[in-house]
Amino acid sequence: MSRTLADARRWVRSGTGLFLRAADTDLDPPSGLPGWTRRHLVAHVAANADALGNLVHWAATGEPTPMYASPEERAAGIEHGARRPAAELNAWLRRSAGTLADAMDALDEVRWRSPVVTGQGRTVPATELPWLRAREVCVHAVDLATGVSFADLPAGFLIALCDDVVARRAAAATGPALVLRSDGHRWELPGPGGPAELTGELPEIAAYLTGRPAPFDGAPVLTPWL
Repeated sequence: MSRTLADARRWVRSGTGLFLRAADTDLDPPSGLPGWTRRHLVAHVAANADALGNLVHWAATGEPTPMYASPEERAAGIEHGARRPAAELNAWLRRSAGTLADAMDALDEVRWRSPVVTGQGRTVPATELPWLRAREVCVHAVDLATGVSFADLPAGFLIALCDDVVARRAAAATGPALVLRSDGHRWELPGPGGPAELTGELPEIAAYLTGRPAPFDGAPVLTPWL
């Protein structure tokens, strides 16, 4: 594993700051995600903090508390949030991030090892929750399309992100065969036929693996990673 709990918690803090600064702008224009404005993305990240807070509560108390009541409830919450006045939406974003940070700070060593169930149905220890949050705030800071790029994210985070995405894609076994190289790091994805080989800077590899625009002409199209 290319990350520790301390790493993930550090990336949550830096990524949250990056996202909050990036979101301090006009939220009406489109985001980098198809069909979503920046408002939708801010509402999504705010709702994600509340949902992960449910899992922190689960770890702290042992009381099963799902992230969301249902996929439909999750989608409806984002749509409703996107229609809030900008000041109210930003207040929710900051309040939810702060509440989640405080809840994580309150977990002790035993509670961090408590099992919880993610929105995708995976049972994981609570130590995974900071990574899930770091992934949200860091990648979506780029998706806000306000000038943040993958090059603005910590190298350690990008390596951990590539490891995570490659593991998920390999387990799904639905994509093309690939060999990716960057700065002494190598990732391999199984698939039919001989692998396509791509070499680039770490931010470019991370962007490509997560389905974001990257400067690889003719590279195989990847399926969604989450």
